[in-house]
Amino acid sequence: MTMTTAAPPLSASPPETGNLEIRHVSKAFPNVQALTDVSLDIRPGEILAFMGENGAGKSTLLKIINGDYQPDAGMLMMDGRRLTFPNPRAAHNFGVRVIYQEPEIIPGVDVSENIWVGELPKRMGFVDRRKLNDTVRRSLAEYGFEDALPMGLLGDQLSSAQRQLVEIMRALKSGVRVLALDEPTSSLTDDEVERLFTLVRRLRDEGVAIIYVSHRIKEILRLCDRVAILRDGRLVAVKPAAELTDAEIVRLMVGRELSDVFQRHPAVTGHEVLRVAGLNSNWHRNVNFYINAGEVVGFAGLIGAGRTELAKVVFGELPKSSGTVTLDGRDVNVRRPDDAIAKGVGFAPEDRKREGLVLIRSVLENASLAILPRISRFHFVRRGLERAIVTGYVSKLRVRTPSVDQEVGKLSGGNQQKVVLARWLAAKPKVLILDEPTRGIDVGAKAEIYRLIDDLANEGLGIMFISSELPELLGLADRIYVMQNGRITGELPGASATEEAVLALAMADNLSQASSGAASTPAEGSTK
Repeated sequence: MTMTTAAPPLSASPPETGNLEIRHVSKAFPNVQALTDVSLDIRPGEILAFMGENGAGKSTLLKIINGDYQPDAGMLMMDGRRLTFPNPRAAHNFGVRVIYQEPEIIPGVDVSENIWVGELPKRMGFVDRRKLNDTVRRSLAEYGFEDALPMGLLGDQLSSAQRQLVEIMRALKSGVRVLALDEPTSSLTDDEVERLFTLVRRLRDEGVAIIYVSHRIKEILRLCDRVAILRDGRLVAVKPAAELTDAEIVRLMVGRELSDVFQRHPAVTGHEVLRVAGLNSNWHRNVNFYINAGEVVGFAGLIGAGRTELAKVVFGELPKSSGTVTLDGRDVNVRRPDDAIAKGVGFAPEDRKREGLVLIRSVLENASLAILPRISRFHFVRRGLERAIVTGYVSKLRVRTPSVDQEVGKLSGGNQQKVVLARWLAAKPKVLILDEPTRGIDVGAKAEIYRLIDDLANEGLGIMFISSELPELLGLADRIYVMQNGRITGELPGASATEEAVLALAMADNLSQASSGAASTPAEGSTK
């Protein structure tokens, strides 16, 4: 069905009820068929999940609903009449809002102005600040967010959770009927997630149709009423969440069983490549651990445990006050990341977009950042050598990109993470620190990252693996250190570790006793 055969467009004012219907929608881009004949109902008073691998078509479908894209075929309908959204403003005026993973916030203005941007109340030609603040204060109080979103904060002072709240409050003030949230919890704490869930359920109960996009399966099963699963641009299933399991969702998304996702083949560990002893910093007390060549050593803990800060101290990004770092049997003084790289340590940070990549530069330039001294002569980069090295690793890691000259910001999350890994493989480190390497990527891309981690360990690399997802830690780590409040509270063998054992150490009551016991563990565990 094409757009030209549709019924007359609906009037500008939105109805109070009615399904938003997606009918036979297809969309193609050069060399990519993003969506093929997708039909789906989005119902008032329901939370509908969109799930699928990166590239499955979720983002394209959201952008059609939001008026960013126009479908090549098919249409959006409500009450038997066609909707036409030539741009996002038309969708917003109709009551359709999509809140993307990175909300659009104006840095230099406060919360009230960010919420009412473009519609600021005025009096005698000037912004009526009293009316604006009173209106926003009442709205925040109504939804219980007056403490979570202080009105005096400027846009560039807002946390990830606060930025999303600003976007949601923008939608609520304009009478939202359909609200789509794209990976809303990827950067939130557990408490912020609970607040968001409470708000989403309230909006559902008030009759708003909610579209919820997430890679977190447990989150979907807990929150959503129905689940729509896309694969390769096609809708493969729409089922009640209550009828689905983790394994069934994975099978529908990627075409294979959950048991196939983790494929760790433990290596024969070699000599010790990293030892940290008696490390103290502004974030840590008496931290001791070691990593052997060929080992994947996991670091578990609740938010605020100090795992990311520990990685940054080892990498020289944050200072230590005392303690030693030993690489390949030699004590080293790592004061800056340059020192760490020169001594054989690589670091893939948690926030790859802000800390790991230059999004407006190419795959080639991003992947070669750590080896520029090696491939330069008289301060000029040898471009042929650079291209040859990077192309080899891009091929080895199966980075899906039109070419190494593609802007890295245009790649999917999983492929961006592979570019970060390609950079460090090119640098040939002895130790690779991976901080939340699968954050914000889908199950299929996760499986590829897991395979790469397994391959790297089997090639003799020592891997420090930080993750908040216990199943992947238990599936991949040879040993697991558990942290709480800047201390290591225990060490567990990966083969026999359980979620219960990890959580018990992560929430240990007697920190001094647990930490003391853990501190002796690495010293007693002699290297092989």
